[in-house]
Amino acid sequence: MTSASSIQVVLADGMRALSRWLHNWWRIVLLGAQLMSLALWPSTYTPAYRQALLRHVYLGTAPSLVWFTVLTTLLSLVVIRIVIVTSVSYGLTQYALEMVVRVLVLELIPLTAALFAALRCTIPQAADVGALRARDPGNWDAPQRGAGEPMRMEVLPRVTAGLVCALLLAFISCGVTLVLAYVSVYGFNTAGFPAYTRTVGHVFSPGIALVFGLKIVAMAIAVALLPVTSILIEPARSRSGTSAELRGLVRMFFAILLIEGAALVGNYY
Repeated sequence: MTSASSIQVVLADGMRALSRWLHNWWRIVLLGAQLMSLALWPSTYTPAYRQALLRHVYLGTAPSLVWFTVLTTLLSLVVIRIVIVTSVSYGLTQYALEMVVRVLVLELIPLTAALFAALRCTIPQAADVGALRARDPGNWDAPQRGAGEPMRMEVLPRVTAGLVCALLLAFISCGVTLVLAYVSVYGFNTAGFPAYTRTVGHVFSPGIALVFGLKIVAMAIAVALLPVTSILIEPARSRSGTSAELRGLVRMFFAILLIEGAALVGNYY
Protein backbone atom coordinates (compact mmCIF):
# COMPACT_ATOMS: atom_id res chain seq x y z
CA MET A 1 0.00 0.00 0.00
CA THR A 2 2.77 2.40 0.93
CA SER A 3 4.69 1.62 -2.23
CA ALA A 4 1.61 2.24 -4.40
CA SER A 5 0.95 5.54 -2.61
CA SER A 6 4.55 6.64 -3.13
CA ILE A 7 4.34 5.87 -6.84
CA GLN A 8 1.11 7.86 -7.11
CA VAL A 9 2.73 10.83 -5.34
CA VAL A 10 5.76 10.71 -7.66
CA LEU A 11 3.53 10.50 -10.73
CA ALA A 12 1.37 13.38 -9.50
CA ASP A 13 4.45 15.53 -8.86
CA GLY A 14 5.80 14.67 -12.28
CA MET A 15 2.53 15.60 -13.96
CA ARG A 16 2.40 18.91 -12.11
CA ALA A 17 5.99 19.69 -13.10
CA LEU A 18 5.26 18.81 -16.72
CA SER A 19 2.14 20.97 -16.64
CA ARG A 20 4.10 23.95 -15.27
CA TRP A 21 6.82 23.40 -17.86
CA LEU A 22 4.34 23.34 -20.74
CA HIS A 23 2.45 26.32 -19.32
CA ASN A 24 5.64 28.41 -19.09
CA TRP A 25 6.60 27.54 -22.65
CA TRP A 26 3.10 28.48 -23.81
CA ARG A 27 3.42 31.86 -22.08
CA ILE A 28 6.78 32.39 -23.77
CA VAL A 29 5.18 31.64 -27.15
CA LEU A 30 2.40 34.14 -26.40
CA LEU A 31 4.92 36.83 -25.41
CA GLY A 32 6.88 36.15 -28.60
CA ALA A 33 3.72 36.49 -30.67
CA GLN A 34 2.90 39.74 -28.88
CA LEU A 35 6.36 41.14 -29.61
CA MET A 36 6.07 40.09 -33.25
CA SER A 37 2.72 41.83 -33.57
CA LEU A 38 4.22 44.97 -32.05
CA ALA A 39 7.14 44.81 -34.47
CA LEU A 40 4.77 44.53 -37.44
CA TRP A 41 2.40 47.27 -36.27
CA PRO A 42 3.19 50.61 -38.02
CA SER A 43 2.14 52.71 -35.02
CA THR A 44 4.98 51.17 -33.02
CA TYR A 45 7.62 53.05 -34.99
CA THR A 46 7.35 56.43 -33.32
CA PRO A 47 10.41 58.74 -33.23
CA ALA A 48 11.03 57.75 -29.61
CA TYR A 49 10.89 54.05 -30.44
CA ARG A 50 13.19 54.42 -33.44
CA GLN A 51 15.70 56.26 -31.30
CA ALA A 52 15.55 53.57 -28.60
CA LEU A 53 15.84 50.83 -31.24
CA LEU A 54 18.91 52.34 -32.87
CA ARG A 55 20.55 52.89 -29.49
CA HIS A 56 20.03 49.30 -28.35
CA VAL A 57 21.07 47.83 -31.71
CA TYR A 58 24.28 49.85 -31.69
CA LEU A 59 25.13 49.16 -28.04
CA GLY A 60 24.31 45.47 -28.40
CA THR A 61 26.08 44.87 -31.71
CA ALA A 62 29.02 47.22 -32.16
CA PRO A 63 31.12 46.15 -29.12
CA SER A 64 30.55 42.44 -29.85
CA LEU A 65 31.26 42.62 -33.58
CA VAL A 66 34.94 43.55 -33.30
CA TRP A 67 35.78 41.07 -30.56
CA PHE A 68 33.90 38.20 -32.14
CA THR A 69 35.45 38.82 -35.55
CA VAL A 70 38.93 38.72 -34.00
CA LEU A 71 38.14 35.57 -32.02
CA THR A 72 36.61 33.74 -34.97
CA THR A 73 39.54 34.76 -37.17
CA LEU A 74 42.04 33.24 -34.73
CA LEU A 75 39.90 30.15 -34.19
CA SER A 76 39.37 29.67 -37.92
CA LEU A 77 43.08 29.98 -38.68
CA VAL A 78 43.94 27.36 -36.07
CA VAL A 79 41.24 24.90 -37.19
CA ILE A 80 42.01 25.42 -40.90
CA ARG A 81 45.69 24.82 -40.31
CA ILE A 82 45.01 21.64 -38.32
CA VAL A 83 42.65 20.27 -40.96
CA ILE A 84 44.99 21.04 -43.85
CA VAL A 85 48.06 19.55 -42.18
CA THR A 86 46.14 16.43 -41.13
CA SER A 87 44.66 15.99 -44.61
CA VAL A 88 48.07 16.31 -46.26
CA SER A 89 49.62 13.78 -43.90
CA TYR A 90 46.93 11.22 -44.74
CA GLY A 91 46.87 11.97 -48.48
CA LEU A 92 43.38 13.49 -48.37
CA THR A 93 44.24 16.97 -49.56
CA GLN A 94 41.28 17.12 -51.95
CA TYR A 95 38.89 16.83 -49.00
CA ALA A 96 40.56 19.43 -46.76
CA LEU A 97 38.65 22.47 -48.01
CA GLU A 98 35.30 20.73 -47.93
CA MET A 99 35.95 19.57 -44.38
CA VAL A 100 36.84 23.11 -43.32
CA VAL A 101 33.63 24.52 -44.77
CA ARG A 102 31.49 21.79 -43.23
CA VAL A 103 33.04 21.93 -39.77
CA LEU A 104 33.49 25.67 -39.39
CA VAL A 105 30.89 27.40 -41.53
CA LEU A 106 28.05 24.89 -41.28
CA GLU A 107 28.38 23.84 -37.65
CA LEU A 108 30.84 25.63 -35.38
CA ILE A 109 30.56 29.30 -36.37
CA PRO A 110 26.71 29.64 -36.17
CA LEU A 111 26.63 27.95 -32.77
CA THR A 112 29.49 30.09 -31.46
CA ALA A 113 27.88 33.27 -32.80
CA ALA A 114 24.58 32.50 -31.07
CA LEU A 115 26.26 31.79 -27.73
CA PHE A 116 28.47 34.88 -27.99
CA ALA A 117 25.48 37.09 -28.80
CA ALA A 118 23.65 35.65 -25.79
CA LEU A 119 26.55 36.27 -23.40
CA ARG A 120 27.44 39.73 -24.67
CA CYS A 121 24.03 41.12 -25.61
CA THR A 122 20.79 39.34 -24.79
CA ILE A 123 21.50 38.05 -21.27
CA PRO A 124 22.70 41.46 -19.96
CA GLN A 125 19.73 43.13 -21.63
CA ALA A 126 17.37 40.61 -20.01
CA ALA A 127 18.90 41.49 -16.66
CA ASP A 128 18.24 45.17 -17.42
CA VAL A 129 14.60 44.37 -18.17
CA GLY A 130 14.34 42.47 -14.88
CA ALA A 131 15.79 45.43 -12.97
CA LEU A 132 13.41 47.89 -14.66
CA ARG A 133 10.45 45.66 -13.90
CA ALA A 134 11.49 45.22 -10.26
CA ARG A 135 11.65 48.99 -9.76
CA ASP A 136 8.12 49.58 -11.06
CA PRO A 137 6.16 46.30 -11.11
CA GLY A 138 2.76 47.99 -11.34
CA ASN A 139 3.60 49.61 -14.65
CA TRP A 140 4.63 46.22 -16.05
CA ASP A 141 1.27 44.55 -15.42
CA ALA A 142 -0.12 45.95 -18.66
CA PRO A 143 2.22 43.97 -20.96
CA GLN A 144 0.86 40.77 -19.50
CA ARG A 145 -2.59 41.71 -20.85
CA GLY A 146 -1.78 43.67 -23.96
CA ALA A 147 0.67 45.88 -25.80
CA GLY A 148 1.77 48.14 -22.95
CA GLU A 149 4.29 50.95 -23.12
CA PRO A 150 7.12 49.09 -21.31
CA MET A 151 6.78 46.17 -23.71
CA ARG A 152 7.04 48.50 -26.69
CA MET A 153 9.74 50.86 -25.45
CA GLU A 154 11.88 48.62 -23.24
CA VAL A 155 11.46 44.99 -24.32
CA LEU A 156 10.99 45.10 -28.09
CA PRO A 157 14.12 47.22 -28.82
CA ARG A 158 16.25 44.88 -26.72
CA VAL A 159 14.88 41.76 -28.37
CA THR A 160 15.42 43.28 -31.82
CA ALA A 161 18.97 44.25 -30.86
CA GLY A 162 19.70 40.69 -29.76
CA LEU A 163 18.27 39.32 -33.01
CA VAL A 164 20.33 41.70 -35.14
CA CYS A 165 23.46 40.98 -33.10
CA ALA A 166 23.16 37.19 -33.47
CA LEU A 167 22.42 37.36 -37.21
CA LEU A 168 25.19 39.86 -37.93
CA LEU A 169 27.80 37.94 -35.97
CA ALA A 170 26.90 34.68 -37.72
CA PHE A 171 26.91 35.97 -41.28
CA ILE A 172 30.00 38.17 -40.97
CA SER A 173 32.02 35.45 -39.22
CA CYS A 174 30.98 32.87 -41.82
CA GLY A 175 32.10 35.21 -44.59
CA VAL A 176 35.43 35.85 -42.87
CA THR A 177 35.96 32.10 -42.42
CA LEU A 178 35.28 31.43 -46.11
CA VAL A 179 37.86 34.06 -47.10
CA LEU A 180 40.43 32.66 -44.66
CA ALA A 181 39.86 29.14 -45.98
CA TYR A 182 40.53 30.27 -49.54
CA VAL A 183 43.66 32.21 -48.61
CA SER A 184 44.99 29.33 -46.50
CA VAL A 185 44.63 26.85 -49.35
CA TYR A 186 45.29 28.91 -52.50
CA GLY A 187 47.12 31.98 -51.22
CA PHE A 188 46.57 35.57 -52.36
CA ASN A 189 45.71 34.87 -55.99
CA THR A 190 42.65 34.06 -58.07
CA ALA A 191 43.95 30.85 -59.62
CA GLY A 192 41.99 28.59 -57.30
CA PHE A 193 38.75 30.55 -57.38
CA PRO A 194 36.90 28.22 -59.83
CA ALA A 195 37.79 25.11 -57.82
CA TYR A 196 36.97 26.88 -54.57
CA THR A 197 33.53 27.97 -55.75
CA ARG A 198 32.79 24.43 -56.95
CA THR A 199 33.71 23.02 -53.55
CA VAL A 200 31.63 25.58 -51.64
CA GLY A 201 28.74 25.09 -54.05
CA HIS A 202 28.96 21.34 -53.54
CA VAL A 203 28.74 21.80 -49.75
CA PHE A 204 25.97 24.40 -49.90
CA SER A 205 23.48 22.50 -51.98
CA PRO A 206 19.98 24.05 -52.06
CA GLY A 207 18.72 21.83 -49.24
CA ILE A 208 21.73 22.41 -46.99
CA ALA A 209 21.70 26.14 -47.70
CA LEU A 210 18.04 26.29 -46.67
CA VAL A 211 18.73 24.36 -43.45
CA PHE A 212 21.76 26.57 -42.77
CA GLY A 213 19.76 29.77 -43.11
CA LEU A 214 16.88 28.47 -41.01
CA LYS A 215 19.30 27.33 -38.30
CA ILE A 216 20.94 30.74 -38.04
CA VAL A 217 17.58 32.53 -37.88
CA ALA A 218 16.13 30.06 -35.35
CA MET A 219 19.17 30.33 -33.08
CA ALA A 220 19.05 34.12 -33.29
CA ILE A 221 15.38 34.12 -32.29
CA ALA A 222 16.10 31.75 -29.41
CA VAL A 223 18.95 33.78 -27.93
CA ALA A 224 17.10 37.07 -28.42
CA LEU A 225 13.73 36.00 -27.06
CA LEU A 226 14.17 33.37 -24.34
CA PRO A 227 16.31 35.28 -21.79
CA VAL A 228 13.90 38.24 -21.76
CA THR A 229 10.63 36.31 -21.83
CA SER A 230 11.83 33.97 -19.07
CA ILE A 231 12.06 37.00 -16.80
CA LEU A 232 8.75 38.48 -17.92
CA ILE A 233 6.73 35.33 -17.20
CA GLU A 234 7.88 35.36 -13.56
CA PRO A 235 5.86 37.37 -11.01
CA ALA A 236 7.74 40.60 -10.42
CA ARG A 237 7.33 40.62 -6.65
CA SER A 238 8.09 36.95 -6.05
CA ARG A 239 11.08 36.64 -8.36
CA SER A 240 13.97 35.54 -6.13
CA GLY A 241 17.59 36.31 -6.97
CA THR A 242 18.78 35.01 -10.29
CA SER A 243 16.35 32.09 -10.58
CA ALA A 244 14.55 33.60 -13.57
CA GLU A 245 17.85 34.29 -15.34
CA LEU A 246 19.01 30.73 -14.73
CA ARG A 247 15.76 29.30 -16.04
CA GLY A 248 16.13 31.51 -19.10
CA LEU A 249 19.62 30.13 -19.69
CA VAL A 250 18.37 26.56 -19.40
CA ARG A 251 15.53 27.24 -21.85
CA MET A 252 17.90 28.94 -24.27
CA PHE A 253 20.42 26.08 -24.23
CA PHE A 254 17.60 23.57 -24.59
CA ALA A 255 16.25 25.42 -27.64
CA ILE A 256 19.72 25.72 -29.20
CA LEU A 257 20.30 22.00 -28.65
CA LEU A 258 17.03 21.16 -30.39
CA ILE A 259 17.80 23.50 -33.28
CA GLU A 260 21.29 22.07 -33.73
CA GLY A 261 19.98 18.52 -33.61
CA ALA A 262 17.27 19.28 -36.17
CA ALA A 263 19.87 20.94 -38.43
CA LEU A 264 22.15 17.89 -38.23
CA VAL A 265 19.24 15.64 -39.15
CA GLY A 266 18.34 17.91 -42.07
CA ASN A 267 21.93 18.10 -43.33
CA TYR A 268 23.01 14.48 -43.08
CA TYR A 269 19.90 12.28 -43.23
